[in-house]
Amino acid sequence: MKELRDHNTREWFAENKARYLEDVQEPAIEFVADFEPHLRRITPSFRADARPVGGSLFRIQRDIRFSKDKTPYKTHTGIHFRHRSASDVHAPGFYLHLEPGTVFAAVGIWHPDTATQRRIRDKMAADPAGWRRAKGGSFGKTYELTGETLKRPPPGFPPDHPLIEDLKRKDFVGEAHLSEKRATSAGFLEEYAGLCRAAVPFLRFLCSAVGVPV
Repeated sequence: MKELRDHNTREWFAENKARYLEDVQEPAIEFVADFEPHLRRITPSFRADARPVGGSLFRIQRDIRFSKDKTPYKTHTGIHFRHRSASDVHAPGFYLHLEPGTVFAAVGIWHPDTATQRRIRDKMAADPAGWRRAKGGSFGKTYELTGETLKRPPPGFPPDHPLIEDLKRKDFVGEAHLSEKRATSAGFLEEYAGLCRAAVPFLRFLCSAVGVPV
């Protein structure tokens, strides 16, 4: 990935594709397959799909149709364990990001549409104690809420609402940052499973808000 960052062209990738398949794609797919029984015990509503295309592993190619950055390939490996009821990347899910210098586990809903944002905000306003429990406890000790936020309160919520900073969120995602050493250690599969277990209360709140089972 470091080399790809320095030589992000289709020609270079074609010459090194065998290395990518052997050193990145195959180990990532093996990780997904090995994680499947762990995920099933954590929650049966999410899936670990070990297919090389269309599964939990994000493709290496970037979508450059609407981007000023025309480099063709991602310089990270992304793995997304989606909810079984949805194939959309914006649905509730667990995520693992592996990139030189940036490794993290994430959980939640990234860039939900307006209707989904509203459902989550309504749930937070109707059950503030439940929201505080969801973002506290084991989740709060492990993860940090991140993502984009509105500059002003969303429609229908007063500026002095006690949860206004969380209600202004556009993304409902927690991230746990890791070192490259931890991510490449022999026990990382079990460690990642532990990170996912710690996030279940947070994910349960989001799933309840959008009407899908945990």
